[in-house]
Amino acid sequence: MTDATFARFRGKVALISGAAAGICRASAEIIAAEGGTVAAVDINRELLDGAMLALAEAGGGEHMAYCANSLEQDDVDSVVADVIDRYGRIDILINGVGGSTIIADAGAAVDELTMEEWQQVLDFNLSGTFLFCNAVVPHMKRQGSGKIVNFASIAGRGKSATSSSAYSAAKGGIIAMTTKLALELGPAGINVNAIAPSATLTERIRRHWEQRPSELREQVVAATPLRRIAEPIDQANVVCFLASSHADFVTGITIDVTGGA
Repeated sequence: MTDATFARFRGKVALISGAAAGICRASAEIIAAEGGTVAAVDINRELLDGAMLALAEAGGGEHMAYCANSLEQDDVDSVVADVIDRYGRIDILINGVGGSTIIADAGAAVDELTMEEWQQVLDFNLSGTFLFCNAVVPHMKRQGSGKIVNFASIAGRGKSATSSSAYSAAKGGIIAMTTKLALELGPAGINVNAIAPSATLTERIRRHWEQRPSELREQVVAATPLRRIAEPIDQANVVCFLASSHADFVTGITIDVTGGA
């Protein structure tokens, strides 16, 4: 790698929701190590404190923690206002809040879901992305530049046998939203892209993965051409590509990060 590669994010301010764990924490560590300033948002104070220690160890750019609820507009607006007040700009927005395990049975069939669960999954996966885009985009328009990376899922392609219809619908919505925002915001110099991961062994998912019978785990691995399950860093590397100047002419794309499955 060149020195320029290691400094991809020097002088850039990245606002990352869901930054205390998983893919977003790995993304934050890459951005910090490569010189970026990280504004890390999460609702879990204990995990957020741990992520801050990891960012300090990564070195590089400055970092700031915000313990806030990404689904509450007042919280989102307050975080964005404070980041702008501190740093004067937001160059990168990574919308990482979401997931399928917000309900007890993440793979519930349509006739097993309650209306409350349906709404809960949609809200958890769509509302935070909307709220942060809504609050950050005016500042990116003023700057005339910005990178937004959203988190979809292979479930949003209708390719997950273990996800609920609510989760598939929510992540399909993220894919559609990403395409629409790219068209809407491209003339303002803002790139909008997404990743669509397959199962990734984040702290939360690893627990569910390890509870599966070994034969089911082996079947999943065997069905993946690269013969393994993704780790957070596999997804974070693609997130950071999309957030960097290396993707300046990429917009409206959702990249499937699935090991070929």
